Amino acid sequence: MTGHRQRITVLLGILMISHSLAGCGGIGPGSPNAALTSDRVTVNTGETINFDARTSTTPNPTIIDEFRWNFGDGEKKTTKQGVISHAFTEAGNFEVTVEVFNDNGDSDSASILVFVNAIPEIILNIPDFVKTGQEARLDASDSFDPEGGGVEIVWDFDANTDSDGDSDPLNDVDGSGPVTRITVTEAGNITGAVTISDDSGGKNTTLWTLRVVSRTFRIVWEEVFVDYDWSGYLEQGETHEIQFQPGEGARLIDVSATLSLTRDILPITWPEDNFTLEVDIPSSGWSYTVITTQNNITENSSATIERTEMNPSPESDYTVFADSKEELEQSLLGDPDGRFGQGDWFWRITALECDPDTPVDGVDPDQGNDWTLEAQFVVLVLRLSEVSV
Repeated sequence: MTGHRQRITVLLGILMISHSLAGCGGIGPGSPNAALTSDRVTVNTGETINFDARTSTTPNPTIIDEFRWNFGDGEKKTTKQGVISHAFTEAGNFEVTVEVFNDNGDSDSASILVFVNAIPEIILNIPDFVKTGQEARLDASDSFDPEGGGVEIVWDFDANTDSDGDSDPLNDVDGSGPVTRITVTEAGNITGAVTISDDSGGKNTTLWTLRVVSRTFRIVWEEVFVDYDWSGYLEQGETHEIQFQPGEGARLIDVSATLSLTRDILPITWPEDNFTLEVDIPSSGWSYTVITTQNNITENSSATIERTEMNPSPESDYTVFADSKEELEQSLLGDPDGRFGQGDWFWRITALECDPDTPVDGVDPDQGNDWTLEAQFVVLVLRLSEVSV
């Protein structure tokens, strides 16, 4: 704040001095009277000021035919016109003088003091690269105003997009303050801009580029055996349905399911019960039905459904590059060549030919049967681990 007040005092002094210097009378009765104005007396380095000495006068019958300019920064020019533009490349206070000559060789001069504000210096510290999904820290805290004033820092995370619609793609406010953070989910180069403003209106903008690289993952397909079993009782004509997802989060390879019926007490007297076992996988368009059979009077009747190599077994234990673990997992488990059996499986057990059995005292002693379904699946479980490089 002290520096800003000192600047105001200097500017007031500049204006007073400028007013007193402009339009000083020449020496002698035939000398010109120089006058000098400018469109502003405070600029930032690199900006242009327009100077005008066309209101300078000379006594008749002489005419003004030359203007000699000294900008106070080492550069001088001579013109026939009384207007000129100049850009200051260095900061500081500069006395700009014009010397006006008439065709009689007489002259007069006028001056204006100009304050040139130094634009802020930008010092950036950003990582050489980050991985996808990893937070990048962008640091401009070492940036400064050469005059010692305060600065304001604004970050634009995408130099190619004008998100605020003002036709300048470098001034969108995506972050502010000396330090900001950005997370990028896709590999590639991200180009943004940082703008630093000082308390005198000076601005400096520079581009930065952040390299975002893919992550490295190790892939292992682990073979796992998944067992299911159910049991129950069904009477003639009844159906029991079981629904589950045996390969959720994995790749199905083999399945073997056996339905077993409890042996009747008197197989010679009572006929064997028959059940059907049906499996239906709507998502894969596959269904299969089998009926229980009895080939040995000492064993329970049974029905079996088997299917092998439902999906190919992929290579195991290798590394790949990907932007995220979730994206890679979704890609591998969603491989069109390995999706057979994904989704709900429907198992149906239906009692057939359980009634009538040979009656005892006019009553069917066995109107149904107990059953047990045992299923075993071989699945490949995906194991992903990130590899540090």
